Amino acid sequence: MPASLPGPLQVFKAEFFKALAHPLRIRMLEVLAGGGRTVQELQDALGVEQPVVSQQLAVLRAKNVVAASKEGTAVRYALRDPAVRELLAVARQIFNNQFIGTQTMLRELRRETRRR
Repeated sequence: MPASLPGPLQVFKAEFFKALAHPLRIRMLEVLAGGGRTVQELQDALGVEQPVVSQQLAVLRAKNVVAASKEGTAVRYALRDPAVRELLAVARQIFNNQFIGTQTMLRELRRETRRR
């Protein structure tokens, strides 16, 4: 049976996850999960230059993951949907579970290697 082509919803989901698929963007979202930040505050928190921060924010804004609001001369960025915090927490739990599984396998491998 041939697989059907992805529908608009699957494409939308894939594009959303593509926007998250960068280590710096993930770190940026983790920082923003603690509250809105200006570009300067993000630079300081992430330890990267302003053009890099702006480039990554542009990707997140294009996919409506973050929103921008003007505060005087600065622009403050925040998570558009608070559920992104929950998504990050669930992802962290999945990665922790995988890490624990990997540690268990390594211990078993070491025991097996010692027996030989």
